[in-house]
This record gives sequence, C-alpha cells and structure tokens, in this order.
Amino acid sequence: MTVEISANAGFCMGVSRAVEAAETAAGDGVPSCTLGELIHNPAVVRALADKGLEPIQDPAEARGRRVLIRSHGVSPDVLKALENSGCPVMDLTCPFVARLHRIVAEGTSDGTPVILVGEREHPEVRGTAGWAGGPVYVVATPEEAEELPGFDRALAVTQTTFPPERWQAVLQVLERKVNRLESHCTICNATEVRQREAAELAERADRMIVVGGRNSANTRKLFDLCRARCPETILVESAAEIPPAFANKDPGLIGITAGASTPTDSLKEVVTRMSELENKDLTPTLEEENNEDFMQQVEATMVRIRPGQTVTGKVVQITDDEVSVNIGYKADGLIKREDLVDEDVKLGDDIEVEVVKVNDGEGNVLLSQRNIVNRKAWDALMAKNEAGEYVDGVGKEAVKGGLIALVDGIRAFVPASQLSQRYVEKISDFVGKEMRLKIIEVDPQKKRIVASRKAVVAEEAAAKKKEVWDKLEEGIVIHGIVRRLTDFGAFVDLGGVDGLVHITDLSWGRVKHPSDVVKPNQEIDVKVLSLDPERERIQLGYKQMFPRPWDNAAEKYPEGSIVKGKVVRITDFGAFVELEPGLDGLVHISQCARTRIAKVEDAVQVGQDVNVKVLSVDSEKKRISLSIRQALEDEEVQEAEATAPEAEYEIVATDESTAEELAEAVEAVEAVHEATEEAAEGTAE
Repeated sequence: MTVEISANAGFCMGVSRAVEAAETAAGDGVPSCTLGELIHNPAVVRALADKGLEPIQDPAEARGRRVLIRSHGVSPDVLKALENSGCPVMDLTCPFVARLHRIVAEGTSDGTPVILVGEREHPEVRGTAGWAGGPVYVVATPEEAEELPGFDRALAVTQTTFPPERWQAVLQVLERKVNRLESHCTICNATEVRQREAAELAERADRMIVVGGRNSANTRKLFDLCRARCPETILVESAAEIPPAFANKDPGLIGITAGASTPTDSLKEVVTRMSELENKDLTPTLEEENNEDFMQQVEATMVRIRPGQTVTGKVVQITDDEVSVNIGYKADGLIKREDLVDEDVKLGDDIEVEVVKVNDGEGNVLLSQRNIVNRKAWDALMAKNEAGEYVDGVGKEAVKGGLIALVDGIRAFVPASQLSQRYVEKISDFVGKEMRLKIIEVDPQKKRIVASRKAVVAEEAAAKKKEVWDKLEEGIVIHGIVRRLTDFGAFVDLGGVDGLVHITDLSWGRVKHPSDVVKPNQEIDVKVLSLDPERERIQLGYKQMFPRPWDNAAEKYPEGSIVKGKVVRITDFGAFVELEPGLDGLVHISQCARTRIAKVEDAVQVGQDVNVKVLSVDSEKKRISLSIRQALEDEEVQEAEATAPEAEYEIVATDESTAEELAEAVEAVEAVHEATEEAAEGTAE
C-alpha cells in the first residue's frame, strides 16, 4: 500500500487568512462573533466558539459585539445594517471574493443584468447578488441557463469555487442567449489547481480519501470530482471516520486530498493514520494461520452464509413477532414479522430468504424476505437507470434540504434544487404527490438514490418544444393561449414554446396597451410572421387574422352616407375621426361646423362621438374625406320634412264646371306644393 498526498490540499489563502485573523481576534479581549460560520468546517467552527467566537445568523444578534465577516463575504446591505447598529466590523472576505464583488458592482452600475453562475443557496452567491445594480439571475447548469430569457446585454461571473468545466459549459449557452455578453471567470486559481491535481491523483489511485466538512460546497465538489474517477472514494471530516477495512484491502495507491476549508491538523491526522497503516506489517503470524486453518475445517462441516446471501430454508417455528427458519446453518435464522412478505406462511413451508446478519450479537442469524423483494426492485430500478428511463415516485416526507420519495418501495432523495425549475418555498407541498423522476446519482453499496424531478420537467419541456418547433412554419395560423402581457406586446403559449405578438401586430388600430385587445389566459388564433430558431424567437400576428380595414372601406362607407365615429386626433387643418380600428377619416376645418371657426377645438374635442357624412373614399391612398357640417345639414332637412304639416287639397267638380276651370284648380294646387318645398329648403340653408 502506498499513500500519496495532493500537493495543494487544505486551507487556501483566503481561508487561512480568515482563520488566523479570527484566532488573533479571539485572544485580544474584545467581545466578538462571526456572521455565519467562518468557514465550512465543523471542527474549526467549534474551536473558535470555544474561544468565544460564537457564530450568529442575523446582524441583529450581534448586540454591540465586534462582527467578523466570513471569507464568503456579505452584501452591502448587511454591512450597512451592522454599521447602523454600532457594531465594529472585521471584514475577512477572501480577496478573490472581494474582486468578484467589485466586478459585479462596477459592471451593473448602469442596471445591466448579472448572471451569477454558482449554487443558488451558497452564502458567497447570496452575498454577491447584493452588490448588483441590476436584475440578478443565478444558474448552476447549462439546462438552467437555457431557461433564461434572451438578453441584449448582460454580465456573467462565477462563484469562486465553481468547477471550471461546468463554468465553460454554462458560458457556451450564455454566449448564444446574450447578444452582448461581458464574461469574467472569477474562479479562484487555487480552487482550479486543487481540483485539477485531485482529479489527476484520483485517476491513478486505487482508493481516495477527501478530507473536509460535509457542509462545504468546495469539499463536496472535490469529492464528486474524485469519485467520478475513482469509485472507491470516501469523504471524512477526521481520521476517526476512516472505515477500519478501508486500508486492509489489496495493496495499491491511496490518494489523499482536502478541501479549501480543511484545517492542517485534520489533514495531518488522516495522513498520519494512513502512513501508520502503510508501514505496518500485515503478514499473519504462524499462530494466526493455524487458527485460520482450524476454523476453516470446522466451518467446512456446515453451511457457510454471508450477509446479502439468498438461501432456502424450512419454517420450524412461528410466533406473533417472528418466524424461525432452518437454513442448515449452526443456528436457525429469525425473520421479524415486518420483514416477512409471505403473511400466510405455515410450519414446514420452504421459503426463500436473505441473510441480513450472521450474528446479531446474541448468536442469532437475522433473515429477511422483504430484502429480496427490495433487491429485485432495486435491480429493476438500476436497469431503468442504465436504459435512461424515468421512474415513477411518490413524495413521502419533507426533510432538510429536499424530499424523500418512494420509488417502487425504495427511498430516493430529491434535493430541493431538483424539485422544480423554480424556487420551491414549501417542500411539503410535494408530499403525497405522484411525480416522474430521473435518477442522477446512485450509491450501490448504501443503496441510496438521488433523483431529480426538475430534469424530467426540463427534458419533457425540451422535447415538447422541439415538437412544436418542427411544426412551425412562417405564414401558418396556429392556436395559442395568452400567458403574459408586457408594455411592448403579448406572449402566447403555442403548446410548449412562447411567441410574441408585438403591440403593433395586435390591432389595425392604435393600441395604448396590449390589455386593450387581449387578456391573460385568452385563447386566440395567431399567424406566424417570422421564426428565429437559433435565438428561439417567434414573431406572431393577431391583427393579420382580420381583414384590412381599407380593403373594403369604399363598400362599407359609400359616398353620401352618414356614419358615426370618434374624434381621435386634432390638427390645425382639421380633425381625424376613427370610423373603426385602423380606419380614420379627415374632417377639414371648413367642414367641422355650420359656421366659420378659428380653431378646430371650437367645434369638437378628442374622444367626442360625432356623426359625419362621407364625402369621398380613396382606398389606394388610404384617404377618407368627411364632413360634420353636411351631416348636420342633412339631419336638419330630415327633421324639417318630418315636422312640416302636409297640406291636403281636394278638387271637387260640379255639373256646371268646365274643363278650363278644372285645369286652373290643378295649377293652383301645384303652386302651393312648390311654395312649401322652397320654404323647407330656405329653412335648411
């Protein structure tokens, strides 16, 4: 067995600086505390607390004490709150983190959006977000970056301990989503070197030990990176956690590395422990060999069993709590009722069981039927995982950091960040709900599964989106649902992808706001005007679903007809009257009133409903000439004719009447009619 330690393991410069300053502060007699855990290492935090540096979670808890700002840094609001409370501040923010804060503050001072690439709940990310002068978006994967809206301009930075390869993967997506992207790789070079060296060591090692706090994101990333290259990788916080059998396996190379928040003492303790085992003579003595031979001869006379082995035995005793099974071993096996699947088992039945423990401490062999069922379910689950299939689960219990779901009777952990594409405020809302999951991590030895609901939702949405895009063509009409309104238009869900109806394409008439035309959740038919697959943008038209007002204006508004309209605009030379959306006509100032006026406003006001007479329609030039004056005159004539008394005359002829007398009577009646008509016309004029 050979032990090799990674060159760059343990405290980084920023953490070392913070711990040294904290230890000095603990001894200078000034009452102090740390805002949050100074570093992500329980041993260091406990040691500092024993020296009087208690970690607090809220600035209000400081109560006048000096506050040490941890290496992850905080937002300006937190610093201001401490200043206002009169608490002295010792800022131990890592220089690399402080540089990240400056880049964000300067790059977003004009309101530019910032895209933070890192773990959303990491204290460094939360603190950095507070330095932004514009909108903040946090993404950790290329899939999350794909969900961002398109930007004309944005600033992209990364958590200082983020894996470089993941930053590059996210950056490729951002470069496609943002027209003008300013990016800064703010990963600490010590982190990058540590991860690269650890990966190289893990590639060569037979076993790896990663030393550090389990609540440290930096250490967890280091562990994941090593385990991907060396399956036999363990994470320990101290030498006491190293399994006894870890070093007793076949000789080989054991690599050791440590996270940035791992103190030197913890690392030395692990290295010393492994070095002692490396130099220890593990060759068995002659006496041990003789004892081994004797035990082998004894065990050869009976059935040999081991935990996890499946055997067939005969039921020899049944009680209320357990069932005794003869499996041919020196002791009968016991099955607890809760581990018995066959509830109708009887004495003498042959049943298949699994060995759980060869000796439970009291000489009993513990068996289980349920483990066999679970193993079969596990094997089926692993087959689905290898085939890339989704699995069905049900939310069982909300726990710290996520949800426990049951998948075919097997417990699976769904981290809170993997429950939904959006932030989940109440994890308990998922308890009892059925969900499709994707297995993203498996620990075969511990039979542990980490699954993601978000990945399923994202992949299904991507598939649905592709299906919709494959059907889209410019010029086609498609049904959709209005989902969101903005000042510049309406977003319409086309069944998995959203398209934009610009405000100018909502109506042939003037539109002040999209809500004047459509409402959220309204179903509408729209026309595809243009497609941009690379930028995933779809331009839609709603007004194109209706005839152009000018196409049939001459038929709808014939010359001489009187129609109603609304005054929408006033100029020096006249008033524009809207006959219908998209169709305006001009009433010249000379046609606004029956008498001469100096200003159009003397006759009509914007928003006023008026009757107008159509004088002419020119569809090609899109001009309609209207008259309020002539409409008024026509109305008065109609009123005069309607109110004027109708004279009735009767010509009566006698036997003595001559033809000449009858002719004179007819002429007199016609003269009276002519006089009446002239009088009506004079009234109108």
